Amino acid sequence: MIDFLRKRWFLTSLILIIPLGLLLGIIIPVERIEAFSSNFMGQANRYTVAFILFLMSVTLDIRKLTAAVKAPAPVTWACLVNFMALPLIAIPLSKLQLTPDFAAGLIITTSVPSTMASASVWARKAHGNDAVSLLCTILTNGFCFLITPFWLSQSLGDGVTLDTMKMIERLFYTALLPIALGQVARISPLLKMVADTRKTLFGSISQICILGLVLWASVKGGEQLQESDSSGMTIGPILFVWFSCLALHVAGLVLAFFGGKAFKFKREDTVATVFSGSQKTLAIGIYIATDLLADRNLPFAAFPILMFHATQLILDTMLIAPLGKWVQARQTNSDVPSEGSA
Repeated sequence: MIDFLRKRWFLTSLILIIPLGLLLGIIIPVERIEAFSSNFMGQANRYTVAFILFLMSVTLDIRKLTAAVKAPAPVTWACLVNFMALPLIAIPLSKLQLTPDFAAGLIITTSVPSTMASASVWARKAHGNDAVSLLCTILTNGFCFLITPFWLSQSLGDGVTLDTMKMIERLFYTALLPIALGQVARISPLLKMVADTRKTLFGSISQICILGLVLWASVKGGEQLQESDSSGMTIGPILFVWFSCLALHVAGLVLAFFGGKAFKFKREDTVATVFSGSQKTLAIGIYIATDLLADRNLPFAAFPILMFHATQLILDTMLIAPLGKWVQARQTNSDVPSEGSA
């Protein structure tokens, strides 16, 4: 049991933290949650994401980033799956939802960019090329103020706009700056040595930070349950939208994986496209559902976003080991000398 918990500590923590956060959000008075959110958590979430990306960057050899830029096909494919394929699949699937809240939430979920942190953490743990996932993060988040409103307008109607300058500022301080600082820190031989020899530790710290983000998102979900009249929310619509979230994420995983194989990407590049192409960020989705659509009376629109996020973290955690073995099998085979070689 101890060995199982040691190997599956993150998955076990996720399963416990999500219902715990929902429960806390339901029982803690709304005024206290809102006060804590405005005074602390708004900045804390951004600092946490920035810290995670700094840890990813400081342990990343600049040569991997340069190689990913020079050979952009995997990054391009991940972005296409994330920002084109998933919204196109979600649009007809949203029309089948049993409540308008869940229909809108499903569209929002797939219209937002790739996650800022977990895709790179998962790619690295599965021996994938985390430079590809980092670049996908930068590109999808960098263009989301154009692409996200386009998809939202196709399904939710006009009038859904994003503050362009606010999105650029968020990207700069939360993603671009910490990634750049991580690479600058590697100029120091001492810091470079520490980063290269402590990759596992830095990865574990990143996962702990992600658990903190998930806990707070779950608390906010519980707060919405507390504030809204949930009497009309039955188990049928909830199960169906959760199945839809699972189907969308699996579709992204499958498209990214088999597309990578069809394009003959390196296995480590394919693994990176699998995670960055299929994962979606939580922060921007919650912002759209709770702030930009506040006047549309869709109190449960944020729930598919939370469901998708929880689903992607749990499912992708289970995929780390098999995908990692797949990458290592190719590396092992390439190290075996062919017949007749000296």
